[in-house]
Amino acid sequence: MHGQAENSGPGGYAAARLRLLNEKARSGPPRRSALAGLTDDWLAGLFAAGAPGARGVSLVAVGGYGRAELSPRSDLDLLLLHDGSATGAVSALADRLWYPVWDLGLALDHSVRTPAEARRTAGEDLKVQLGLLDARHIAGDLGLTTALRTTVLADWRNQAPKRLPALRELCEERAARQGELQYLLEPDLKEARGGLRDVTALRAVAASWLADAPREGLAEARSGLLDVRDALHLTTGRATDRLALQEQDQVAAELGLLDADALLRQVYEAARVIAYAGDVTWREVGRVLRSRSVRPRLRAMLGGGKPAPERSPLAEGVVEQDGEVVLARAARPDRDPVLPLRAAAAAAQAGLPLNLHAVRRLAAGARALPSPWPAEARQQLLTLLGSGRPTVDVWEALEAEGLISLLLPDWDRVRCRPQRNAVHLWTVDRHLIETAVRASAFTRRVSRPDLLLIAALLHDIGKGWPGDHSVAGEVIARDVAARIGFDSADVTVVATLVRHHLLLVETATRRDLDDPATVRSVAEAVGSPGTLELLHALTEADALATGPAAWSSWRAALVADLVKRVSAVLAGQAPPDPEEALPTAQHERLALEAVATGAPVLSLRAQTEPAAEPSDDPEPLGVELLIAVPEQAGVLPAVAGVLAMHRLTVRTAELRSLDLPDGVDGSVLLLDWRVAAEYGSLPQAARLRADLVRALDGSLDISARLAERDAAYPRRRGVVAPPPRVTVAPAASRHATVIEVRAQDAPGLLFRIGRALEDAAVRVRSAHVSTLGANAVDAFYVTQEQGVPLPGEEAVAVARKLEEALRA
Repeated sequence: MHGQAENSGPGGYAAARLRLLNEKARSGPPRRSALAGLTDDWLAGLFAAGAPGARGVSLVAVGGYGRAELSPRSDLDLLLLHDGSATGAVSALADRLWYPVWDLGLALDHSVRTPAEARRTAGEDLKVQLGLLDARHIAGDLGLTTALRTTVLADWRNQAPKRLPALRELCEERAARQGELQYLLEPDLKEARGGLRDVTALRAVAASWLADAPREGLAEARSGLLDVRDALHLTTGRATDRLALQEQDQVAAELGLLDADALLRQVYEAARVIAYAGDVTWREVGRVLRSRSVRPRLRAMLGGGKPAPERSPLAEGVVEQDGEVVLARAARPDRDPVLPLRAAAAAAQAGLPLNLHAVRRLAAGARALPSPWPAEARQQLLTLLGSGRPTVDVWEALEAEGLISLLLPDWDRVRCRPQRNAVHLWTVDRHLIETAVRASAFTRRVSRPDLLLIAALLHDIGKGWPGDHSVAGEVIARDVAARIGFDSADVTVVATLVRHHLLLVETATRRDLDDPATVRSVAEAVGSPGTLELLHALTEADALATGPAAWSSWRAALVADLVKRVSAVLAGQAPPDPEEALPTAQHERLALEAVATGAPVLSLRAQTEPAAEPSDDPEPLGVELLIAVPEQAGVLPAVAGVLAMHRLTVRTAELRSLDLPDGVDGSVLLLDWRVAAEYGSLPQAARLRADLVRALDGSLDISARLAERDAAYPRRRGVVAPPPRVTVAPAASRHATVIEVRAQDAPGLLFRIGRALEDAAVRVRSAHVSTLGANAVDAFYVTQEQGVPLPGEEAVAVARKLEEALRA
């Protein structure tokens, strides 16, 4: 016990508490325990002063405080328990206890109840009952506290068949609301799936005596998350469980970790252990409850005795039992190195979980496969990867017991690796499995589904290494594919797919597909129609596995157009020269009207694509915006600015001079753009035209209008975006110089870029706009006034000026 004099008043406790929290030598479980002990002593002193020699009343810690797990800013969960004999005195005692806590600014969750009231409330409120399972005596009548603990535990065990399903439902609702701790960039350490609340639920399951969680690594995972929460409380000074981006570096430093990525990886590892333990435990609870409900009826039918569980063969050495995949009695993991993959493939194909004890038996007897793998091992891996959604749970079971690391040692570098990009939903390893799941739906549209699935599994494997992950990944993929047992030709295809897995989507969204150099460069990189077919499927699977912002009908249409053009080149056809393209009748009509009126003329036409499923509505690809305007300076920023004012997002933008029919004087710029409304309906074409006329004659101050709109919205604290970067893409086109802009997406960004390019006295021939989450990656094909590419030094200077303008 700490000295009573030191802790008898709030000042003494506060000073001792501060010294303890500033004591760097003591952290983790010892500090949490010491803080709980210090708080116990202080509250016991307050209790003794308020109720000297009191009988029939006790002070009880519940919840996290009951477990002696006090983080620096944790709530104090307290129950003042009394036998009902002196309610007035108990009320006065409560005031003597609660007010000093509030005076120190500590959060307090308190209640005053008799044992009968506590028991009744617990029966009505599951959360109250969970808190009471961790009840711990602090002061007063020990017998009263002990009796309550005994009664609450007995109630919990008696009611477990009804209450555990309710607890599981509570956990599932919380997971759906808060997400998966092991994948979130700003996770809630307590509420997200795999967090501290789930550990509390697992303790409650164990207390029911119906089932128990896998113990290996669970205590360490729980302690690790508590350590992170302690550091979060200390660095922020707030009672928060959300690990916000802007605080992760400080928390990492407090824990002595290298950086925020190391911190997240540690959190993800802990969450994965807890989430897996939860999956296994809840399956066992379900099995026990099912057997309890079925067994009495079976006994009655069979005349007593315990029936033997049914076992259905699934594969050599693998059977189904009680809704899980287990090993056959004759299976010998130590003599059958393919058994782990065979069991995993069988489980995934059957849509069943792998039994925990079976996985552990496989891990205990597993041996590394020879290099190259036997043909059966390769086929079983491909069967596992091609099984669709069930692959995820089976893979996680193998990974939890170290079998994936044994089969694929390179996997360890991407395991639990965070991706600091809001577009990505998953960690690198989970994204790779999700890509394989998505690719499994495309195996009927490619001639080599095996190569597609392996490339899906390996396409981002280079993210665990320095440098360009596609370049590093090519080397790793070549080695892994050879080790798995593919021949040299197939190894080359897999390596090519990994090296160029971003080629199609980046080219389609950032390059001029009418430029022959664009199509030829993709054809040269891909090399064959078969590889192109695989790359097309991999591109879609990768994007779908990234997140909703990475794929759309618009991107799919652009990629499909590029694939069609590259296929033609690979078949021996030369791509058409855009300089020789003839204007359509509509283009010519708009151009003649613009010359006749001396003003812009525009046309809006919606484009849609049939939905993937017949029951769905067609998904809009955007709206085709055609503008013909007498050639003059400032067209690009004027059009971009007007569209920004009307909240229209630009997806692609092409500008070119149009040759007019003989006998017609003047020069006309034709703008063929694809746009979409940010929200709401499209503006009327007449309003767009009127504003464009004003923008071109200088009577509409677009900069001021956009600034006014920005000022009307409140500034929100957020992550500081990295600065914009502008580069010149080498040898991207023989008709123009390609300047790439990577920046934080924002209303009016294209307007600012257009104005900066106008100031640099270059002509913009086309623009290709790509937005991924908060990041814009735009490519501009620019020429000199004479229509030829910029010399090297001039191109670099233009890029530098544009970057400076965007940073200003």
